[in-house]
Amino acid sequence: MKKLFLIIGAPGSGKTTDAQQIAARHDNITHYSTGDMFRAEIASGSDRGKTIDSYVSKGNLVPIAIVIETIVEAIKNAPTDVIVIDGYPRSTEQMIELDKYLANEDSVQLVSVMEVRVSEETAKLRILGRAAESEVVRDDDNVEVFYNRMKVYTDPLPEIQEFYGAKDLHKVIDGEGTIEEIVNTMDAFVQSKI
Repeated sequence: MKKLFLIIGAPGSGKTTDAQQIAARHDNITHYSTGDMFRAEIASGSDRGKTIDSYVSKGNLVPIAIVIETIVEAIKNAPTDVIVIDGYPRSTEQMIELDKYLANEDSVQLVSVMEVRVSEETAKLRILGRAAESEVVRDDDNVEVFYNRMKVYTDPLPEIQEFYGAKDLHKVIDGEGTIEEIVNTMDAFVQSKI
């Protein structure tokens, strides 16, 4: 039985870095980022990649069919029994579709949905700081796109919190500390569940 952990958080919350570091500490954990999966698909130049790019470049959500296809493929091909996916779900529709998939899938158990919580100010400073420090400027690291991404993240958040809260799967992680503090807290929680 594969154990699945999802990590959600605002742009700039550090969810990808946290997940990468947890996976790096343990041989039995595989990490996937929906963002990284999409960027790899875009870089491949495939038709699916071009479709994904037409949404991502504007800070909009990728169509649900493509997202579910990408995630299900990743879970099934994961080399370990513990999988951490960050950046999912990002909409009520994504949440419901994954729930439907998991209801019919005996080999995968959703263990927890961890929400890395940061203030909008912290998120903005991190995103715009990342843009200033990076030699590779990503299209999504500017103020206008940041506010669009924040809105896309926060609009469905209450429903996502309520849905997973009702299933006792929602866990809030304070994302305001140092990376080490956040990763230690998150890692201890993941270990307690596996």
